[in-house]
Amino acid sequence: MKHQYQQVYIWSRYLRLFHWANVLIITILLALGLVIYNAKTLGISVDGKVLLKTIHVLTGYIFATNLIIRIIFGFIGKGYERWHNVLPFAKGFTQELIEFKKHPNTKYKGHSPLGKLMVGALLLTMSIQMLSGLVLAGTDIYYPPFGQYFAKSIAIESDKLDLIKPYSTENVDQQAYKEMRAIRAPFITAHVYSFFTLLFLIPLHIIGVIMSERKERTAILSAMINGYKYLPKNNDESS
Repeated sequence: MKHQYQQVYIWSRYLRLFHWANVLIITILLALGLVIYNAKTLGISVDGKVLLKTIHVLTGYIFATNLIIRIIFGFIGKGYERWHNVLPFAKGFTQELIEFKKHPNTKYKGHSPLGKLMVGALLLTMSIQMLSGLVLAGTDIYYPPFGQYFAKSIAIESDKLDLIKPYSTENVDQQAYKEMRAIRAPFITAHVYSFFTLLFLIPLHIIGVIMSERKERTAILSAMINGYKYLPKNNDESS
């Protein structure tokens, strides 16, 4: 029997704004990250690398602000802004996943179980990027929120912190600097691995959305622009 479809408002204006802001910001961050990661191969000077890292950090603040607001909205927002409608940790998710395997053509109001797993993976990876990036900003170019603390930890004269610059040894205690770099090391590892994880997850996410659109025909792609999906009327299986 052919279904009759109805237009259903799913994604709020805030969620759509968060999503597309994230697309733009992460694209910039990934591009800058790739250049910084390959700076030596590309023959970029020390000053050029510092400039790129500064732009990367400033863009990272926008990314962090956007992500923190999204995390807060997950607790206080409405509808599909809330975590129990988005992440694969809510009560009943295991059963939902089992039902999805039995009925793969089910049309969902929000994310499918596989979609929730992808959103969870993306948010976790972005959170690791944010936290590790803030630490690296403080240990590398001495930017907030941890820059002042790390600059003091390596200073010979703590009243002359303005002399401490990226890649400069002026007013820097070399032993303290080595200890600071040792603290920094696991955060670099986390940042690099989460960086490449994002490079893997993002194309996978795009492919998944395209495949879901072809299978479900519920306007998944346009819904992230106008907020509306098209769902069968009186479809008890959609959720």
